[in-house]
Amino acid sequence: EVDSTLTIRDMKIPVPIIASAMDGVVDVNFAIKMGKMGAIAVLNLEGVQTRYENATEVIQQMVNADPDEATHLSQEIYREPIKEKLIGQRVEEIKKAKVMTVVSAIPQRAEKFGKIAQEAGADMFVVQSTIATARHIAKEYKSLDIAKFCKDMKIPVIVGNTVTYEASLELMECGIDALLVGVGPG
Repeated sequence: EVDSTLTIRDMKIPVPIIASAMDGVVDVNFAIKMGKMGAIAVLNLEGVQTRYENATEVIQQMVNADPDEATHLSQEIYREPIKEKLIGQRVEEIKKAKVMTVVSAIPQRAEKFGKIAQEAGADMFVVQSTIATARHIAKEYKSLDIAKFCKDMKIPVIVGNTVTYEASLELMECGIDALLVGVGPG
């Protein structure tokens, strides 16, 4: 008697569960399996999936690492630069399975990676940070203009994370399609 379908723009997600954009959780295969079950999984465009052709092998190295070596290994793995061609490739791999394709990046890379992902066929884009705000100010890099980004993107934009009413309202007023509530990337 209850319809729990999540609707974002004209997209219907029958199972309102979103798997977090974490390398240890979501890879291409997991995103496809979640999609086939009616939910969505967010692929992190800044993780191992876009740094290595064979990301599964790299994840397995981290899983098998001795706890004393894990931190050093993790630091080494993430020193590898992100390969833009892998962004489009990963989106296409998920899209090929005919499931909703959702990807994410931090605000500093959202404009560049959002464009690549959208052109490759992504259905939604998540701008994900530990704590999101519409008025982020930075001296080290150009801040993302969320309102402009939302207008420029043709696909739905989800932004998060946030925890306060004021920050949430400001983000919604920027034209985002959905909001992630909570603290931290997970």
